[in-house]
Amino acid sequence: MLNLITFLLFVLLPLTLFFNYFRNIHLLKKVTQLHRGTLSERKLILNLLKNGFPPETIFHDLYIKKGNGNYSQIDLVVITQVGVIVIEVKDFSGWVYGVGNREKWVHVFNYGKEKYQFYNPIFQNEKHIQSLKNQLTPFNNIPFYSLIVFYGSCELKKISNIPETTKIVYFNEVIEVINSLIQNPFSSNRFDTTEIHQILEEGVRNGGSKEIQEQHILNMKNIPK
Repeated sequence: MLNLITFLLFVLLPLTLFFNYFRNIHLLKKVTQLHRGTLSERKLILNLLKNGFPPETIFHDLYIKKGNGNYSQIDLVVITQVGVIVIEVKDFSGWVYGVGNREKWVHVFNYGKEKYQFYNPIFQNEKHIQSLKNQLTPFNNIPFYSLIVFYGSCELKKISNIPETTKIVYFNEVIEVINSLIQNPFSSNRFDTTEIHQILEEGVRNGGSKEIQEQHILNMKNIPK
């Protein structure tokens, strides 16, 4: 019996972990490159793939060009049969407080000893969606959904006044919420995704450009606080 347990612990378990690791890498490479985005974003991609979302419907780390020549950086976009889901990923510990129509939210950590303000992620993702809509003016009938996903050990303490088209969730609720959106769409209209596929693919290519990334970082630094 002891030999069997030893065999399981020291042979089969490492082999299983090794297999899963390379399986995950293989899956990720269907959507993105391993150095793109954050670990939390890549975990979310894996979660989507393992729950049946086709890789050709998932777009990661996009830079969408705006009218002023700057770029809007989007963590993740998923195309579904009921519309386009634009996802903003946050990775926090501590507590988060926010009101949907206020510009600044509050992040409290270190047992309440430290806190700082950060830009309202609802506004942030609405700007991402608007950047995409500006590229798709002939196709304004496409429904857009805003999904803000909190990773890490944070607790959403007081979050209020959330728009109907926005969902704010913990990472373990993502699949359930997306499936709920698919089952209860805002619109029954059918739409052609050909053009938006092209725009999203271009956004992913832009995200691979170091020049565009550096320019985006510089533009963000120059935004008045």
